[in-house]
Amino acid sequence: MAKKDFSEYTAPDTAISDDSVPVCETRHHHHIHIDAAISQENLYRLADLFKVFGDPTRIRILHALSLKELCVCDIAQALGMTQSAISHQLRILKQFHLVKYRRDGKTIYYSLADSHVHTMLAQGLEHVME
Repeated sequence: MAKKDFSEYTAPDTAISDDSVPVCETRHHHHIHIDAAISQENLYRLADLFKVFGDPTRIRILHALSLKELCVCDIAQALGMTQSAISHQLRILKQFHLVKYRRDGKTIYYSLADSHVHTMLAQGLEHVME
């Protein structure tokens, strides 16, 4: 995926005509540099992370894992999906460091990678339920 360069971005000259969106009555510039706080690479990494959270199946898996450490069989049964489908989603979640696993004999147990993942889920749910 090609990365876009936002360094030359400027606000559009026309205000949004929707009355429900408040806009300034006069055009002025505050000369801020939004990208200065976050590198381009980290902006794209964050956008990709939010894309991962944009899939309802992955959210369901993360929610299940926020309640308890589970193996693929348990997740598949709880979500009414195939183990193959769950494994595919877990691979993506693992790639983005959202889940971790441990082996116990022949069984692999998955859990949330850390408290940040739990916090993101809880904050997101709290936000949508307001």
